[in-house]
Amino acid sequence: MTSKTFLFTSESVTEGHPDKVCDQISDAILDEFLTKDPSSRVAAETTATTGMVLVCGEITSNCYVDIPQVVRNTIKNIGYTGTASGGFDADTCAVLTSIDEQSVDIAGGVNKALESRSDSSITSTSETSNIGAGDQGIMFGYACNETPELMPLPISLAHKLAYRLAQVRKENILNYLRPDGKSQVTVEYIDGKPSRIHTVLISTQHSPEINGITDNSKIQSIITRDLKEFVIDYVFETESIKPDSDTIILINPSGRFVVGGPQGDTGLTGRKIIVDTYGGYSRHGGGAFSGKDPTKVDRSAAYAARYVAKNIVASGLADKCEIELAYAIGKAEPVSIFVDTFGTGKISDDDISALVSKTFDLRPAAIISNFDLRNLPAKNGGKFYQKLAAYGHVGRTDIIVPWEQTDKAELLKKSLTDSFALC
Repeated sequence: MTSKTFLFTSESVTEGHPDKVCDQISDAILDEFLTKDPSSRVAAETTATTGMVLVCGEITSNCYVDIPQVVRNTIKNIGYTGTASGGFDADTCAVLTSIDEQSVDIAGGVNKALESRSDSSITSTSETSNIGAGDQGIMFGYACNETPELMPLPISLAHKLAYRLAQVRKENILNYLRPDGKSQVTVEYIDGKPSRIHTVLISTQHSPEINGITDNSKIQSIITRDLKEFVIDYVFETESIKPDSDTIILINPSGRFVVGGPQGDTGLTGRKIIVDTYGGYSRHGGGAFSGKDPTKVDRSAAYAARYVAKNIVASGLADKCEIELAYAIGKAEPVSIFVDTFGTGKISDDDISALVSKTFDLRPAAIISNFDLRNLPAKNGGKFYQKLAAYGHVGRTDIIVPWEQTDKAELLKKSLTDSFALC
């Protein structure tokens, strides 16, 4: 039988990418409101371009937040200051705001669900059990056994490269780097399993000169040498699958990357949703995360779907699993739950779906309560969602994220033993 071989590619971006700048600003605003008033309703959208940031949206809260100061602090933390600002400076950029309150029509359905739960077999704690979903929509969660964190290998590697690229800049290991950057990894699969690294691509913003050198060809040679040593080799040192002699390494393939960040490309919240999740390896419902409080199921239910999928894979019920959840605005119960294990399930997808309904409470209030989503910023020094806004909302290992727990895996195994016969 002939083996099936294919290539799959995922990308990541650094925190200085213009869209990620906006994501971090929106989530920094959310962090600040939830820290001061955990009941805040926040939908903050940000756009950034040369010399300007615009924050708009709907916010209802019992506290005051100095939004312009939050914006400037976030930009400064990313690194757009002084000579590295490139036309977008934390201290001098204009910050415009246009904020309204949440629509009373939306609030009416969110504050109290338009239906009540018919059974009480699963109860949520500490929060009203029947708040409604903040919007209609579909959300996907995914997990697979390709990496220790149960993420697809291409996006896992792309995030690690982007994270390391920012690290060597911030720690002044490579002092000529500027905040904007991208990574991309292509993995060759054989019969559905990662086999080798086909291509590694990094594009990084840099100073127009390095140690007095202004010749661009020499500058790119220095960057290529340094990124291979301090980024690519560093990241792959601990990986089980490493680049080989045939792996294609591309660094700044455009030949020059001096103008970047919001000066080079206007940024917008929510425009990197594939980077935020599974790198295209799993489907996506289309809803962005950043700037949205937990009543927005675009965010909270996507986290819950990841939690469900990860626990299913961690339990051994499947090698890979995708969960789709659908909600209606104002209603608490999901409209539908769909499980797909792509033929890797130890029992049928229908039986796994029944286990999901039995084991997980997927009403918005239960998700908020079980993950403590309103209080995570205060418990993390006022910064939690902002940290998620770069390098992925799922699969994180550098920070403690409640939906990455596998505490339901043993329960799923027990339910399997009690209720179903192994195939």
